[in-house]
Amino acid sequence: MDFSLFYFANDSRQGEADRYGLLLEGARFADTHGFAAVWTPERHFHPFGGLYPNPSVTGAAVAAVTSRVAVRAGSVVAPLHHPLRVAEEWSVVDNLSNGRAGVSFASGWHAADFALRPEAYADRRRLMIEQAEQIRALWRGEAMTVTDGVGSPQELRIFPPPVQPELPVWLTTGGAVETFEAAGRMGAGVLTHLLGQDLDDLRAKIAAYRAAAPDGRGHVVLMVHTYLGEDEDEARDLVRPALSDYIRSSLGLILSSQLDGKRRIDVAKLPPEEIDFLVEQGFRRYFDDGGLLGTLPKARGVVRRLAGLGVDEVACLVDFGLPDKLVLAGLDRLDELRRTWADER
Repeated sequence: MDFSLFYFANDSRQGEADRYGLLLEGARFADTHGFAAVWTPERHFHPFGGLYPNPSVTGAAVAAVTSRVAVRAGSVVAPLHHPLRVAEEWSVVDNLSNGRAGVSFASGWHAADFALRPEAYADRRRLMIEQAEQIRALWRGEAMTVTDGVGSPQELRIFPPPVQPELPVWLTTGGAVETFEAAGRMGAGVLTHLLGQDLDDLRAKIAAYRAAAPDGRGHVVLMVHTYLGEDEDEARDLVRPALSDYIRSSLGLILSSQLDGKRRIDVAKLPPEEIDFLVEQGFRRYFDDGGLLGTLPKARGVVRRLAGLGVDEVACLVDFGLPDKLVLAGLDRLDELRRTWADER
């Protein structure tokens, strides 16, 4: 089991003096303490996650302050971009990091994001897989046939050439077993979370992923909310306001997303008690059973269970709203979990 840091900030309007301080300080810690990777996402047009509109830019910043840890996108929304551009940008990150870049590709889900490329929304899942394969080919040095500005065909390759001969690739999924299976067939990893699935669901999907993989192996990364403290009750009291606000913000974004043609729901028009109930249910699920939240002994039990499901890497989401100083202090306990787990195995 590897441990990495994952960033997906709740409110990009906060911390105006140093919005990226936690990202860079956490990256330095991960780099010097044996963590596997630092992941940053792609989000657009909303405070939730809005610190991260382009993971190649934040990845370049992480590459510049680290020397060992992998620098990964969690995720690039492939249908929003031309494959040539994605391959170019991440080749730069690969060069800046001397061969530490990796990308998880997502199909996208929020209709507003597709203001950047509205024609891609309906077919976004197919485009994600197609473009991931195109970017892999470009990374290997193959040419892509395109039409230039005057209508002439061109065979184009990317520059600069990347350091790694193969781009490490994952597919991001919120739980669709079809995406797990597609990742297995194409020899990619999977990046997933527990927002719309529980651990029993995840077990079956990981089994389907391994069955679809040519060698029966692969690499499964699970994002989990993370804060470890000295005392369970104290940790619960510290985490509750931040995590509840985080769930509330994500709930509003999801209900307004018009995902797969569903009706847009204005959270402000829902009864407050209904929203409070959903937030409390989410908090209990994450704190009690679906995150690295609480104390080290409890977290070891969670990691043991995740390993039994077939998870290969825990991507620890640390920036869900706690003060930066508290998050950074908690990294020492997270590193202790990482070290004791390695000794246990």
